[in-house]
Amino acid sequence: QAGVSAGTVDRVLHDRGNVAPEVRERVLQVMKELGYEPNIMARSLANNRKPLRIAVILPDYSNDPYWAQPKEGVERAAEAVRHYGVAVDFYFFPMFDPAAFLETVKNVLDIRPDAILFAPLFLHESEYLIEASSRLGIPKVMINTNIEGSDALCYIGQDSYQSGVLAGRLLNFGLNDGDHAMLLNLDKEVLNARHLMDKERGFKDFFNRVEHKSVTIHAESFEDFDNSAALHVWLGDFFAKYPRLKGFFVTNSRAYKLAAALDPVTLKKVKIVGFDLIEPNLTLLNDNNIRFLINQNAWHQGYLGILAIVNNLILKKEMPRNQYLPLDVVVRENAEYYLRRTLELPMTVL
Repeated sequence: QAGVSAGTVDRVLHDRGNVAPEVRERVLQVMKELGYEPNIMARSLANNRKPLRIAVILPDYSNDPYWAQPKEGVERAAEAVRHYGVAVDFYFFPMFDPAAFLETVKNVLDIRPDAILFAPLFLHESEYLIEASSRLGIPKVMINTNIEGSDALCYIGQDSYQSGVLAGRLLNFGLNDGDHAMLLNLDKEVLNARHLMDKERGFKDFFNRVEHKSVTIHAESFEDFDNSAALHVWLGDFFAKYPRLKGFFVTNSRAYKLAAALDPVTLKKVKIVGFDLIEPNLTLLNDNNIRFLINQNAWHQGYLGILAIVNNLILKKEMPRNQYLPLDVVVRENAEYYLRRTLELPMTVL
């Protein structure tokens, strides 16, 4: 638009001289008309051509649809920052195998990436990652699960305790005095999963504070959740023992597995609160078999995790230690909005 070469514009931007005064003024005028501002990130990278390599350690998404969402968020962010010299490498581990997670961590540390983004599903093994990466001077960002007291750049995700409180509040709407409710962990290694324990604590604390209504809470775990028949029998024993069991809070994205294990009549009678906008949960939400879903913004966790690393290591910005994402309450009437919001998230690094 200024009628000059890209090289001339480059010399004006970086004040390198060898540009006639009238040409310089013309370029500056066009910059003003276009509202152009120099890209600090690109300028920083121009002075340091070494690529920034980010290692992303996530559970194998082929075994759980939830983990496809942060993976996709990371991929979208990687595309947004690729031309700035940032490269992202994925390292997947079997979801329920702490030893495999630890082996993956050791392999990543051996290659010395510039930064690590990871989901600390296993508390003890994640503490090893935190200590070893600190010793090697490798910054890291946590998503999904927060380990307090670490030197991570930041945590991006929900406040797990408050999400448990919210789940209690939502489930409470459908319960009467004297009813029973179950907090159900359809997961393995629950005692080694900090986020699940925090959700349980928040859920119980909510009901302990409820006035003028008494609801009995059962906190249970069922590890063989892929066996629908076994889960059906196990639940049947609870219904027989507690005929006023009227509500369930499933602490992760597997509310659909609970629904599949219930007979159609029981499914219509109980109230279910779950997490995450994955297809099987959304189908049940639309059919009114799940009353509420709490959106953990898994896609945004991966996306913003990469941007946090780029903003800190390239733009030298200080990151807030805890970047809590909103506790979105999703019902069938607004589910489409939250799905569309994810797809329309702008590709930005600032």
